[in-house]
Amino acid sequence: MVTLRQFETNGLLNQLTGNAVRESVRNIVGVQFRNIATVGGSVYGRFGFSDVITVLMAMNSRVVMYKEGEIPLKDFAAMKRTRDILVKIIVPKADCNVVYQSMRHTKTDFPVLTCCAFRNSMGTGCVIGARPGTARVAADQENILAAGLTEDRIKAFAEYVSGNTSFGSNLRGSSEYRARICRTLVKRTLTALEKGETSC
Repeated sequence: MVTLRQFETNGLLNQLTGNAVRESVRNIVGVQFRNIATVGGSVYGRFGFSDVITVLMAMNSRVVMYKEGEIPLKDFAAMKRTRDILVKIIVPKADCNVVYQSMRHTKTDFPVLTCCAFRNSMGTGCVIGARPGTARVAADQENILAAGLTEDRIKAFAEYVSGNTSFGSNLRGSSEYRARICRTLVKRTLTALEKGETSC
């Protein structure tokens, strides 16, 4: 039942994530809406445009369902919809090095694409959301970044993610357009991650 505004302004979460939490929701409609809409509603709905799922997935979060029990958010997002009840969301307090960015046509519009780079217990990679499907983890399965984040490796990983992520088309953009945006967002977020820059 935490509202998006409470999520956005929580000092501890923003300190933990270098303001990625604030950046992920600050362009969602307006403050009045964010004072009503909840984090749980965004996660349970598994909406393709959910900025919240993108950043929480990069933080290696888990959900607790009434019947299914505890499930990694990345697995929950890919599951078929059921009538189960979302009880709580668990955000690990461990080191959470993440950088969040999104591309929007206008400030408060739904995102064309979202990207959150991470470096944590899952390794180094990105979560790509608003594909326009539900967010998915783009892990470094080819160990492109294993030797460190250099400009060439980041560029190669951006190409890898863009080529191995499924994108759809809707009124905000074609699949080809999203693939191009993906390369740019992956490069920007990973570069910021390496430089220790915050999301905003």
